[in-house]
Amino acid sequence: MEVHAADQYLVAPGEAGLLEVYGALEGTGLFPPFPPVELPGGVGGLVARGGFAQTFFFPAEVLGLTFRTPKGEVVRAGGLVVKNVQGYDLVRPFVGSFGLLGEALEVVFRLRPGRAFAFLKRPWEGAFPELSPRPRFLFALEEALYAFHYGHEKEVARFREAFLGEEVGPLDLRPLFPRGMGVGEGPLRDLRFAWKDGGEAPRPPEAFLRWVRGMGYPL
Repeated sequence: MEVHAADQYLVAPGEAGLLEVYGALEGTGLFPPFPPVELPGGVGGLVARGGFAQTFFFPAEVLGLTFRTPKGEVVRAGGLVVKNVQGYDLVRPFVGSFGLLGEALEVVFRLRPGRAFAFLKRPWEGAFPELSPRPRFLFALEEALYAFHYGHEKEVARFREAFLGEEVGPLDLRPLFPRGMGVGEGPLRDLRFAWKDGGEAPRPPEAFLRWVRGMGYPL
């Protein structure tokens, strides 16, 4: 794993754990585009599923990746800087493709600075609330609502006051998914999906499937 604090990016192997990334960033004042939770498949699984719990556009936080296609080819897409777009952009189609385009071998994440952070939970009332400031990450687990936010000290203090929850530490959610993490009614939910043990991948749009077939990938 490579942390480039001055340029605010990180290069992580696809098999790296999410909390391993947080460990590598400890003391830097920088944060990755996912909350401090461990999920099945680590970094590669997270990118294949299109992130987790984010309240922002996750694909823009993936600056580059190296992946192995279903045909066994190794492809390097994107780059190490935000405005590096050379040739056809395969990064954004890959993010959230649930493995249709292959397996992530290495991922380049944009990092964001924060002088303070808070990871809070409170009782879940069955709907995601509108909060100001809006937390970077928001998800529900069984009967609890969780939110993680970072930024300037005053902004994080306002978030604490708005959310009114208790402090929690990093979570390992892998035991919830012994058969793999997929979409379906289960104990975990974010703004995009409900996540189920052994659940299915969502059905891609037909236009995306035609594009994948046109690239010669088996479906």
